Amino acid sequence: MSATVTEKQRVIFENVSKFYGEVLGVNRVSLSIPPGITGLVGPNGSGKTTLMNLMVGLLRPSRGRISVLGMDSQRPEEFFRHVGYSTQYDAFPPGLNGSQFIRSYLRVHGFGAAEAEAMTWKALERVGLTEAAGRKVAGYSKGMRQRVKLAQAICHQPSVLVLDEPLNGLDPMARAEVISLFRELADGGLHVIVSSHILHEVDLISDQVVLIHGGYVVAEGDIANVRDEMEEEHPAQVSIRCDRPALLASRVFAQDSVMEARIDDDGKGVLVRTRDADRFHLLLNQVVLENGLTIEAVAPADADVNAVYQYLIGSNGEKS
Repeated sequence: MSATVTEKQRVIFENVSKFYGEVLGVNRVSLSIPPGITGLVGPNGSGKTTLMNLMVGLLRPSRGRISVLGMDSQRPEEFFRHVGYSTQYDAFPPGLNGSQFIRSYLRVHGFGAAEAEAMTWKALERVGLTEAAGRKVAGYSKGMRQRVKLAQAICHQPSVLVLDEPLNGLDPMARAEVISLFRELADGGLHVIVSSHILHEVDLISDQVVLIHGGYVVAEGDIANVRDEMEEEHPAQVSIRCDRPALLASRVFAQDSVMEARIDDDGKGVLVRTRDADRFHLLLNQVVLENGLTIEAVAPADADVNAVYQYLIGSNGEKS
């Protein structure tokens, strides 16, 4: 099948399964991942690493088809020029310092000495490791090892960047810098696919998410849209902080779209459960105007990745 224009812009899985003997890795995965930052979310053992290894060509699927920007890994020389991968595991050739680690990778890719040298220092600069470039990688801290792996993944200027737990071991400042780099790369048109089992990280960095559990993809897309599609089964929760929460609770609870209105423990707000979030927000505007309420904040109380993931595995856990 010839690659379509759409396929050349996406990472596509078509009914992909991977089994290790009788052990399930991933099963019946169908995905279409656009440019931007995609968070691959799930607990340890959910299938994230298997999915990433399939994506970068380190594993072949037991069945199904994978296309990365219209390419497949059966032409490795072409494929690996366009894909960068940072595994969660540390495996460094002994005795190499940071710059040698990057430079040797580029030379294997076929870059000339002068070009590899320039690309090495550019990659190290982007991850903040130029001062440590002459030190042996074996002596790096966990955070520095994470950054030198990221430098290796980006040094050959790939179109698709696949990063397995890249924020592990980074201090808060380094995490902020790396997240900013992800955003810069994605804004430049790259596919940046990042796995994490720490769900709040995904809220910070992702344009879209893939939620995986027990080897099955249980949802994909923009997290807000995924949450909206779940309203019938899992009513949305909205937190409102205001000056007269008891009055607000009594007014909104009288409406058909509201299932519950509970005053917060500190007495300064209301938690509302509703099956129709859009209708509720219109109602809230009306109640505020009619009663002269002062609203300090209105925010979804369960529209983060953690809440959505817990809802989904609660209803799909039998697949694992």
